[in-house]
Parts: sequence; structure tokens; C-alpha cells
Amino acid sequence: MITTRVFDSIADVPPQWDDINPAQSLMQSRQFWRLVEEVELNDVRCHYLVAYDDAQLVGAAACYVITTDIAIFASGKLKSWLQRIRRWWPGFLKLNMLECGTPITINPPLLLREGQNPEPVITAIHNELKSLAREEHTLVTVVRDFEAAEDQQLKVWDKFGYKLVDNLPNTYLGICWQSTADYQAAMKSYYRSKLRRMLKKNANRQTHHRLVDDFAELSEALCRQWSAVSRNATEYDREELTPGFYRGLSERFGESSKVLLFYRGEEWVGHALLLIDGSCLRWLYFGRKRPSNDDLYIYAAYSVIETAIHFGLKTVEFGLTNYAIKKDLGAQLVSTRLAISSPWILLNPLTGLIYRLLNQPPRLHGKSVFKRSSPQQRSNND
Repeated sequence: MITTRVFDSIADVPPQWDDINPAQSLMQSRQFWRLVEEVELNDVRCHYLVAYDDAQLVGAAACYVITTDIAIFASGKLKSWLQRIRRWWPGFLKLNMLECGTPITINPPLLLREGQNPEPVITAIHNELKSLAREEHTLVTVVRDFEAAEDQQLKVWDKFGYKLVDNLPNTYLGICWQSTADYQAAMKSYYRSKLRRMLKKNANRQTHHRLVDDFAELSEALCRQWSAVSRNATEYDREELTPGFYRGLSERFGESSKVLLFYRGEEWVGHALLLIDGSCLRWLYFGRKRPSNDDLYIYAAYSVIETAIHFGLKTVEFGLTNYAIKKDLGAQLVSTRLAISSPWILLNPLTGLIYRLLNQPPRLHGKSVFKRSSPQQRSNND
């Protein structure tokens, strides 16, 4: 029989949490959650749900209360209308939600011991989430983010009355090249020419970069650069990073965490925050000294690919937003879904409908960037 325990601090969670982290992902480790707690990311209050079969830990999930814009993907007239209202009512349609997942990256929300049937664990986790939602007085519970590999788990959440809705797609690039020259040679001529024009423009502006492992002392400036971009975000903007987040990431994750520092001549103008997570290079955040519509972001994305090739990694996770640029560099779109419910019986049937009315994630399509003869193209078609 599955039983559960709820912990309010990761320090109290048994070490076996990391034993059932199937991919040994840093972003699902106890070390990551220690960082989230210590730097007080947004207004997050964390809880940790641990499932046991007799004395054996068989499943776990992190959840947290966070203030979120329930119309985060609003567009067109609705978005303009919301912007006008929030000039005098900043908190309009921003609610405390109980989320199960991670507040930064796309990860499966549930950790399972190998071979464990997910249904009884999800049943136990669902019951705890329902109790926590009432204790925390939250109107909405969100379990995020599900990619195709978690479709069977989604069906279980659906049985409990959760509404399944679309989230923004994630973006990935499989790495199969030994050098950036090989990467460019694999591209179709149109995209290769487009990339080379961008690289030439940046060369003319004396754009160059430097990869740094230890960036704790740069944390204040890095956070200012991130803020400069975040304040002008138009697609997706939720996190509220602090210098402590950058400092903690550098100190806790060592050589797995890195920043690419971008320069124009002698001036430091921006950065990309990276994390090597197993065989995947995660591009977490981008920041720059001054917002501008130049080619620095494209140069940054190309430099991330160059970094992944240099370290012999298998995948780059580009994350959400700026899809057009990422697709031109060969990134593939991967759909993600959310499971939404409310602990309040009368409201629960309306959660999916309200979400869909307020949010319209863009319909996006991938591009065929690589030649059919390239390993990358064959992999994407398999």
C-alpha cells in the first residue's frame, strides 16, 4: 500500500529522493531545491511529497505555492486590455497557485523508482495536493510540464478530474556534429547563408564571447542584465531572479554551471546562463546590458550550440520563447501540456475552459533546416 509524507524543507527529505531521479537530472535533485529555497525565487513556498511502498521510497514530487498570471499566454486584444487594467490594478488575474513541477525548466513533475507503476503513486500524490491546496487557500492546482514520454501519466491525472491543456512548446536540438563547420555544412543553403550573414555582422561589430565556470562574483551584474531583458519580455515572463540565484548556481553546481559572456569590442554586453545536465546543455536565461533589436541573441544561440559541440553533449534544450531564431538554427519543437484542477468542486469543471479563454499558446510549426542526408535530419524523422 502506498503511503505519503509531506516535508516543508528539502533538508528534511530523505537522500533516497536522488536515488529515484531516473536521469539524475540536476534540475530535479535535492541540491536544486536547496537553491530554490535559499534564494527565495519569486514568492515560492515549497513542499515535498514522498511516496512509500512499505518502507521503500517509490515516488516523489516537489510542489510550491507561487503567484502566477493566469492569463500568462494572452495575446492580441485580450493582452492589450490586460495591460491597460494592470496600470492601475497590477495584481489583476494574478493568483496564488499550487504548482507541481519545477519553477524554472521543463521537467517531468513526478520522480518514480524504476519499474514502479505510476498510477498508485499519482493517486497518493493527488490526494496530498488536494489537501495542500485547501491548507494554502489556493484556487488552482497545476501539474506541469508533460512531454510525450509522460502521456500515460497524463491519463491518470485526467481520471482525477484534471483538465489537460496546452502549454508553450519546448525546443531542442540534437547534437551529432564534431565541429561547428560540420554543423553549418549539414544545413540547407538558405539557412546556412542566413547564419553566415549574421555571423559576419557580429564580426564587423567585434562581437566575441568567453566561457566562464565560476561566475559567483559577477552575480549582481548578471542579474541586472537578466532584468533588462525580462522587463521587455513579450512572450513569457514569470521568474523573478536574484543575484543569489546566479551566485548559488555557480557555487552549488560548479563546472556544470557556466555563463557565456558576450562582448562588443571591449564592452561586456550580455550573457547566456547554461547548465550541463547529464548529456543535455540547458540554456536557462539570457541577459544583456541594454535591450536592442540587433543580432546579439542569434549570436548567443549559435554560441550555445558551439558550446554543446565542444563538450560532446547530445542535446541542447533552448527552452521557451524566441522560437523563430531557434527554429532557423535547427531546433525542433516539442509540445508540452499541463494538468489543471481546483480543490473547489464548483470551480473545477471550469478551470480548463477559463484557462483556454485567457490563454492562446501560439500554433507553431518546425522547419526543415538540415539536408536530408545529415544525421540530424534522419534522427528527427525517425
